[in-house]
Amino acid sequence: MPIARTELVPAFVTVTMMLFPCNIANGLTAGLAVYPIIKLASGRYRELSWGAVSLSFLCLIYYIFGLPH
Repeated sequence: MPIARTELVPAFVTVTMMLFPCNIANGLTAGLAVYPIIKLASGRYRELSWGAVSLSFLCLIYYIFGLPH
């Protein structure tokens, strides 16, 4: 079974954000923030759990109010 694009895009964002700023934490939070957004945009929102949505919300707050380092 091929990997779905809704999983491919957040994985790509995670790896990209790990490589360019050289920070694993920023890459992981970017991937966690993008995952529910991609699921909602593609109409596959039934695959989301409340934990994924709440974790994504916290990661978005992290990016909106500035990175600590």
